[in-house]
Amino acid sequence: MIRVLICDDHLIVRQGIKQVLAEAEDIRTVGEAASGPEALQLARAIQLDVVLLDIAMPQRDGLDILKALKSEFPRLPVLMLSTYPDRQYAVRSLKLGAAGYLNKSADSEQMIDAVRSVARGKLFITPSVAELLAGAVGAGGHKAGDDEQPLQEKLSHREHQVFQLLAAGRSVGEIAEQLVLSPNTVSTYRARVLEKIGVRNDVELALFAVRAEQVG
Repeated sequence: MIRVLICDDHLIVRQGIKQVLAEAEDIRTVGEAASGPEALQLARAIQLDVVLLDIAMPQRDGLDILKALKSEFPRLPVLMLSTYPDRQYAVRSLKLGAAGYLNKSADSEQMIDAVRSVARGKLFITPSVAELLAGAVGAGGHKAGDDEQPLQEKLSHREHQVFQLLAAGRSVGEIAEQLVLSPNTVSTYRARVLEKIGVRNDVELALFAVRAEQVG
């Protein structure tokens, strides 16, 4: 059962999200917060698997609460929700550690899929957000013209395997199990991959893979 905390200052929105999530037998809403401080208080008091967090929260905004949550609970997936255009907050949210970004206009199936994805340790990115992240990665110092060496030549066979699995949203533990390696060894390969392809984290790695059409 995926235990979810819904954080939004509008009661009708919380009720709507709760009703959507109730359609999934494997998801249960275990708490609701109407403000940033209340969200933090509940996160400290309840066992959670996913936090749904609105960008526009009273007292402390959603990005501020996101930073606080990731500081206290680095492994707790936070899925950001917003009514604003994706370009305003999506990239900032993901760079601050959000596990995904979803506009409130999304349909119920997409919201349920997003909750399930981040609960499994995967990154949830819509196509529109993927385009924004691709632009952010391109502006962040990794330029296609800087190094035309094919990716397969940059990475060893094992590094390329790890790269593909990371870009597909697999966790270090899942990769270790699949490749029959220790988690420490996979973490070492991950660090090498990030360095060799010139990205800083798994978000940028996933978008690099999308642009390079390495994940099929």
